[in-house]
Amino acid sequence: MTRVSPLRRGLGAVAGWVRSAPGTYVWLAVLFVTTVAVHHMSPGFEQHFLRRRSTNIHELSRTPLRVLVTSAMWIDGGHWLPYAFLYTVFHAPAERWLGTARWLVVCAAAHVLASLVSEGLLLKAIRDGIAPHSAVDTLDIGVSYALAGVVGVLTYRIAAPWRYAYLAVATAVFALPLTETPTFTDIGHFLALLIGLACYPLTRGRGKAWNPKETLTALKG
Repeated sequence: MTRVSPLRRGLGAVAGWVRSAPGTYVWLAVLFVTTVAVHHMSPGFEQHFLRRRSTNIHELSRTPLRVLVTSAMWIDGGHWLPYAFLYTVFHAPAERWLGTARWLVVCAAAHVLASLVSEGLLLKAIRDGIAPHSAVDTLDIGVSYALAGVVGVLTYRIAAPWRYAYLAVATAVFALPLTETPTFTDIGHFLALLIGLACYPLTRGRGKAWNPKETLTALKG
């Protein structure tokens, strides 16, 4: 009998995990390429380039479909590794649980609706004289709205009473910025969390909820 080395087993497990969440890791691969591209741009050109792919009010009024898609392909700040970690912790389990199609629906709903509503609130603030007119070009790219939506829908993946602790922490993370001086992106993140929670119908028939206690008991045994 051929003995498989621990390294080979580990690599096989990683490859299996990636294959089980293809949408998550294809998206991450795209983000890696675009992040490398941003790092090779001059600072001045980078801001112009990203603003054209941003869901700011100016671009949404011109080419809404284009920027809603392209804004999800870039990372604001240029740090890819934290997103690789967050995608593995949240997106991959959600895709494995819901299936790629339903996971994409959650991501798209959170990204599109939170972007449109938050930018709509910013437009109202501009018209009311609360925000400057220059805010129509405010840079708003990145994948955080979709991530917040997935964090929300994963609430239903966890069995009670652990579910309520998870929801309390998630709510606190996204609601805390609203208690200070909230920006339109802070509002968008909280809204995206609520959109994820509203995606409950997509979770029906997706199997038994995960119970952390059962997992810990199995590990100890």
